[in-house]
Amino acid sequence: MTRQEEKQQLRTTIRQMEAALAPGYLQNSDAAIAAHLLAMPEYQSAGTIFCFVGTGREIDTRPILRHALNSGKTVCVPLCTTPGQMELRRITALEELRPGKFHIPEPPADAPCVAVDEVDLAILPCLSCNHLGQRLGRGGGYYDRFLAHYRGGTVLLCRELLIREEIPLEPHDYPVPWVLTERGLYEDGSPARLG
Repeated sequence: MTRQEEKQQLRTTIRQMEAALAPGYLQNSDAAIAAHLLAMPEYQSAGTIFCFVGTGREIDTRPILRHALNSGKTVCVPLCTTPGQMELRRITALEELRPGKFHIPEPPADAPCVAVDEVDLAILPCLSCNHLGQRLGRGGGYYDRFLAHYRGGTVLLCRELLIREEIPLEPHDYPVPWVLTERGLYEDGSPARLG
C-alpha cells in the first residue's frame, strides 16, 4: 500500500470516528481547546494570527477568532483561490464570513491580503495528528503549501480522541511544533505547560 493509500484509509477511519463523537464531547472539547489556546503566551503576545474557521464537526474556532478581534489583534483566515491554494485574508468581524468553496466560511474576495511573514501565530486544523505534530489533513494540500513558506509559531488543534500516533508521512508533510487538545498542550511530543 502506498503512503497516499494509507492516508486515504486513515482518513476514512478518522471520519467514521469523528461522526460517532457525542455532541457533549464536541462541545466540551471545543471549549477546553479554546481556553487552552487563549492561555498560551504565544497567542497572548501575537499581534497577527492566522486561524482556520471550523465547520461541521471540526473544532469551533469562532470563540478564538472573536477573542482575537476583541483584543485588537490582526486576524486573518483562509480564502481558497484555486485547488490546493489559499490566501491569508484579513477580517475585522465574524459577520464578514460567508460560505465559500466546500461550504467553508470565507472572507469576502476583496478582503485585504496578509503576507505569510506578517503572521506571529498560525492556528491550523487537521483530521488527525500525533503528539509530535505530524498531521493528517483532509487531502487538499492547502496547509502543506502554507507550512512550506511559513516560519513563525504554529499550533495544531485536534481532539484527543482523534489523535493517532501512527501517521503516514510523505516528503512534503511538515510537522507542527505545538499540538493542542482538550487535555492541554504538547510540544515536540511531550506535555508542556500553558503559561
